[in-house]
Amino acid sequence: MRQIIIYPGEDGYWIAECPSLPGCVSQGKTKSDCIKNIKKAIELYVSALKEDGLSVPEENFEAMLIAV
Repeated sequence: MRQIIIYPGEDGYWIAECPSLPGCVSQGKTKSDCIKNIKKAIELYVSALKEDGLSVPEENFEAMLIAV
């Protein structure tokens, strides 16, 4: 399980990031496509780490909303 941040990009596409996996970012034309794409990106990221004999970072992201 990984937490993601998803938000609309400037070009009309949706952007998704997985903060616990630095650099793991994807996009999609719709929110649904974006979520599907980030799931695949996370799978590939973790697979690449394992293939290289590197440890997979633990999920450590905490989200908060603040009023400003």
